[in-house]
Order: sequence, then structure tokens, then C-alpha cells
Amino acid sequence: MAGKTALIVLAHQERTSFNFAMKEAAACALKRKGWKVLESDLYAMNFNAVLSRDDITGTFISLYYLFIMLYAITGVVKVEKKANGMRISCFFMYYLQNKKALLSFTTGAPPSMTSNSGLNGDINVILWPMQNGILNFCGFQVLEPQISYAVAHIPQEARVGILKNWEKRLEAIWDEKPIKFLPIQDFEGPTGGFVLKKEVEETLSESKYAPTVGQNLGKPLPPDSQVKSEGTRL
Repeated sequence: MAGKTALIVLAHQERTSFNFAMKEAAACALKRKGWKVLESDLYAMNFNAVLSRDDITGTFISLYYLFIMLYAITGVVKVEKKANGMRISCFFMYYLQNKKALLSFTTGAPPSMTSNSGLNGDINVILWPMQNGILNFCGFQVLEPQISYAVAHIPQEARVGILKNWEKRLEAIWDEKPIKFLPIQDFEGPTGGFVLKKEVEETLSESKYAPTVGQNLGKPLPPDSQVKSEGTRL
């Protein structure tokens, strides 16, 4: 899609890993479709998501830095640490409407290990804080994550297949429907404690499943809600 800009944030330190191959495949596929591709390598920037003594000035910790960390990993703000302090440059283009984001990552485990009875726990629960608490909170439409399971334990031809399918998906990525989250207008404001409005909760109570992983209302979690959009869920 001509005229589109993509920001690829590399958050894995091993550039020889399959994650790097996924990044390269994404960049090539998007460029072929006419996208402008920007790359942000957090490790090359020496970015550390863990607050350290170097980030403390005087007798207090700047809450502003915490927001900078949040935005740095979503591509809205680029953070570079210099000897004389922190330099911040904003990517204002990512405040434009219709910005979309997706997580692409590999695992060392098979899908069964991140099922609702698996050792690592339900992948939907694992993804909720990142996809809702970071991406959705920052105003992104969140697309289905690209999860490559157990890549170190599958044949080379299977890994090649993953890369080809990833490139094919990217050819029409802008037309994909996002994962659904409850809109902020469904919640009360400060005086109401930021909980679901009574009328909204009453409407949602008729469903067999919870509306979301987070706002579950004590019901069974919606199947695949963080790995599939409503249009592709079974």
C-alpha cells in the first residue's frame, strides 16, 4: 500500500536469531509493497527498560521517564542515552489516526505449553498486559500477534515456511481487522471509580463468555481473544 510507513522495533539482542530473520523478512515484504520502513533497534540504542541509578536525578525519580519507557517500546518516542544525559526525539507521525501495531515474537515452547492448562499459562492472559495495557492504551489498533512457536525445535523447512507465510500476511496487513477492546467510553470517570458503566455491564452479562481477559466479570475467558480478531475467531 503506497504511502504507508512502518516502524519495526527490534527488541532481541541476538541478531543471528530467527527473530532477526523475521525482522528482515518484514522489512523486505513491506518495501516491496511500497511502504517506507523505519527500524528502531533498542539494543543498538542501549535502551534499558529497567530503571537504574543512572536514571535518577536528585532525590526523586522522574515519572516522565517511566512514560518515556512506555512510548519508546511502542515506537512513538525514541530514547538515546548519551554521556551527558538522555536525548529524546519524538516521532510525531505516529500520533496520526489509524496507527496499527502487532507483536511478532518466537517462543521456545510448543503451543500446548501456552494453553490454558499449559506450564507457561494461557497465551491470552500473557498477552493482555502488553496488547491492552501498552499498545491499546497508547492508541494503537492492535492486530493479531505473529507467534512463531518452538522455532529452535522444528525442521529448517518449517522455519522457511514460517517466513514465507509472514511475508504473505504482510502483503495485506493494512486491511486486517484489529483485536477488539472495550472502548474507554464504556467506563465511568474518576468519580465512578473507572469501572464499567452499569448499563454496559448489564448488556455484557448476557454473554456466555467474559467481554475481555481483563474485564472478565467472573466468567470464562473469551477464546483466543488476544491472538485472533473477531473476524478470524472460531
